[in-house]
Amino acid sequence: MATQVSPTVNGRRHSSFLRTAGALQTLTIFLQAVSAGLMLTSAYGETLHSVGARVMYGATMLYVLAAVLAWKPGGGSLRPVWHASGFLALASAQVLLGIAHVPSLHVPLGVLTFGLSVLVLVPRRRPTYAQDHRGGDGALT
Repeated sequence: MATQVSPTVNGRRHSSFLRTAGALQTLTIFLQAVSAGLMLTSAYGETLHSVGARVMYGATMLYVLAAVLAWKPGGGSLRPVWHASGFLALASAQVLLGIAHVPSLHVPLGVLTFGLSVLVLVPRRRPTYAQDHRGGDGALT
């Protein structure tokens, strides 16, 4: 006998996966900044940064997958798919600039990517309107 999962539970599961993938992406981007600093001070920093680049790219692809799963079967918004695709484009540019050894563009793009990734994690709040302190006739009470 098959178990039915309600759309709200399924939507929450996909949303949770999306938030987790976004947090993982943000963490890997932050670790890339740390390994870039280590690259300047230690012999193993370049290897760590190189391996971290692959992990960060994989985390970004996981974020795209999570966004598609939250959108398609769950009927969620298409916006996270666009965000995740943008991050994949930024990560691709980062990798190409890193391979080409263009730090004048690689570093600022990394800062931008990290900042945008943090913004994605911040929960959006819809504007709430202050309670109107009027009586039933519209007069202030």
